[in-house]
Amino acid sequence: METTILGRTGMRVSRLCLGCMSYGTPEWRPWVLDEHQARPFFKRALEAGINFFDTSDMYSIGVSEEVTGRLLREMGDLDECVVATKVFFPSNDRPNMGGLSRKHIQQACEASLRRLGVEAIDLYQLHRLDPHTPIDETLRALDDLVRQGKVRHIGASSSYAWEIATALGISNREGLARFATLQNHYNLVYREEEREMLPLCESEQIAVIPWSPLARGLLAGSRKALDDKSGTKRQETDQLTDFLYNEPSDWDVVEAVLDVAKERGVPPAQVALAWILSKPDVTAPIIGATKLAHLEDAIAATELTLCDEEIARLEAPYRPHPVKGMGPAALSSQSRRR
Repeated sequence: METTILGRTGMRVSRLCLGCMSYGTPEWRPWVLDEHQARPFFKRALEAGINFFDTSDMYSIGVSEEVTGRLLREMGDLDECVVATKVFFPSNDRPNMGGLSRKHIQQACEASLRRLGVEAIDLYQLHRLDPHTPIDETLRALDDLVRQGKVRHIGASSSYAWEIATALGISNREGLARFATLQNHYNLVYREEEREMLPLCESEQIAVIPWSPLARGLLAGSRKALDDKSGTKRQETDQLTDFLYNEPSDWDVVEAVLDVAKERGVPPAQVALAWILSKPDVTAPIIGATKLAHLEDAIAATELTLCDEEIARLEAPYRPHPVKGMGPAALSSQSRRR
């Protein structure tokens, strides 16, 4: 598989990143695969040339990191792989078990290192920003981890462009480690990131690694209508999908994907992924897979090139959306901070 440089880090990553939220324990979410079930996905990903893997300390409350670390140590070469994880969300409701204070960041990083079984985390990301901790405090804590050799590079996730710009300004002024990546909400159904965030990332050479490039399966053609929740355990239980994708125009975009896919004779997921891979600002979309066919579609999408006319047809139905992607709780906390 083709590789590319991850922002300004110099590290080479595959054009696809395997998201590991789907692997851990079904006790956390009913659609999550356990380690035995996850093994074929890591094997196939490595065979296909995927060397970029993303997890979080909140996925399966740490079990995802354990599974990811064990399977990569067993089947992969960690010197070749880029392993990313995240910090912010609490593992329980006890004090200091979440957020981005220096205390929690240091504790969470040590715990992630143990679960992953590595000496250093290649990419340590803020899963969200913390409205209760000054960003300079968070950045200094992350910089300490980089200087200690426990973290190689740092990144951020869904935020407002002004928040990322503020953080970069502080890092530049204080000589702290800078965000190298942004993991944001971006796909054919939700393109608000094109207004400010993507131009900022291009200007600052920040690698864009979007989550939910298939709009939580909506662009894979698995639904018969926008409000159809049948088909998979995740669709039946995932309330965030209804929050993110509930605009009437969303289904118009899905239909455009279905039309182009039918003409090409390929699954809709390949078309949607080929579109996001065509964007020069995108380094590697984060793909989730609970069926091997999902992974095969993603791999095949890296070889699918859409023409300008097809891209225009896919983009034409889009209509502006309210800002979404940080989740209802995060959005409300952001508004409280302002």
